[in-house]
Amino acid sequence: MMQNTALRDDYEHSGTDLPDNRKPDLITVEEAKALDARTMADLFKEHINPGQFHFMKLLGFHKVKIETAEGMYYVDQNGRKILDFFGGFGSLAHGHNHPRVIAARQKFQEEGRHEIAIAFLSQYATALAKNLAACSPGELDMVFLGSSGSEAMEAAVKVAERASGRKNCKIVHAGNSFHGKTKGVLSITDSDLYQGDFKLVDNHIKVPFGDLDALTQVIEADPDIGVVVLETIQGGGGIISAPESYWKGVRALCDKHNVLWVADEVQCGYGRTGRFYAFEHYGVVPDVTALAKSLGAGKAAVGAMIAKRDVYMKAYGSPKTAMIHAQATFGGIGEASITAIEGLNVLYDEDLIENAAHVGAHLIARLKQLQEKYPKIIKDVRGEGLMVGLEFQDFSKTMPVVLRPMLSLLDDKLKGSLSGFIGAQLLRDYDILVAFTEYNRNVIRLEPPLVCNTENVDTFCDALDDLLSKGIVSIVNGFIKSQAA
Repeated sequence: MMQNTALRDDYEHSGTDLPDNRKPDLITVEEAKALDARTMADLFKEHINPGQFHFMKLLGFHKVKIETAEGMYYVDQNGRKILDFFGGFGSLAHGHNHPRVIAARQKFQEEGRHEIAIAFLSQYATALAKNLAACSPGELDMVFLGSSGSEAMEAAVKVAERASGRKNCKIVHAGNSFHGKTKGVLSITDSDLYQGDFKLVDNHIKVPFGDLDALTQVIEADPDIGVVVLETIQGGGGIISAPESYWKGVRALCDKHNVLWVADEVQCGYGRTGRFYAFEHYGVVPDVTALAKSLGAGKAAVGAMIAKRDVYMKAYGSPKTAMIHAQATFGGIGEASITAIEGLNVLYDEDLIENAAHVGAHLIARLKQLQEKYPKIIKDVRGEGLMVGLEFQDFSKTMPVVLRPMLSLLDDKLKGSLSGFIGAQLLRDYDILVAFTEYNRNVIRLEPPLVCNTENVDTFCDALDDLLSKGIVSIVNGFIKSQAA
């Protein structure tokens, strides 16, 4: 009280108004929990992103308030269980609220363990780094911990650029790439929409994904190229992969020209394809890689860059350079680290990687059967493990022959409409949630948790079969009616 009086006297003598530090009208945790869907929508439009809300409303997602989640399911305000084949763009390998992860976090909190360990060494961050090195093949054993995929990829590109030995280092990336939205990796994210009018880093060269000849030509023509950055499977591009010959060629080409290869595994890594890293399917090891999404076990924001020791030491190996890209304030924070530690143990203890391979093969087989049954609707089924792309035909090709010439003129504008109609009705009528892709809007992206079983797959595929059997005209009419409701 004496301090407050003295502070008030100081302000009065200075002729300055006393700041008003009274508590504003804040929503409490319990009040937040009790918000209804309409109020949530109003607050989202007012304080977060009204443009994004437009698309959520089109899909009917704005009417859903999630109350709880467990395993493969969300539960909404009406007690409806929603089967999750979206999986947070691959961030829910363990399913929702895995009991072992919850228990580890509760114990950490109950024991009052430390979170921020900048001044001191952290037993949790160092243990997590060791575990990531143990999960990584070859000489990938030096770890930088962060809080997101973008942060992990920023670290990956920076360590490779510094270690490349080029003073004017140039970076090669692929068309239809997605590496994040922070300004460094946004420069190598191939999207006019995301890049907007930002001033970006200009030391990059784009080549077609999966085209070894094109990559060879640019590397051999420009000695300043020191880094190649590639998603092992392009998620935003529509679940696009490349053959083993391409990846072996990338490794050999980089070795020949002393170029460092960065493999972006933020979405396709962590067991999703049936191997811990997707690049392991091809018998090759990059110089640097990155993980995020499921690394936080669905309960924490964790990203990691993992580099070969010689690469890391070239970049940051001396006391003079060690702090150039050291841990950030929340990199390796205690509870996030123990969450990731427990998540990795669960991943192997419950054979989730093998489950992804087995159940993913069943999912792809069932979807290919549907493709044979509905060839005028389903154009392609592709993917690996539980990272699957379901591509629909352009809208005109799904219509009666007499209407196709006229509607084909609108195909470009209608791209994504069919996947949107189907995704919206899967949620509304079948209680199933799916995702979409950034660049090829005709693709539905399926990345369910790795706890997914064959019964979940059959539930999804049976629902899709039933929906498609009604025909496109019925699907479009159903969507239109839902918008009027």
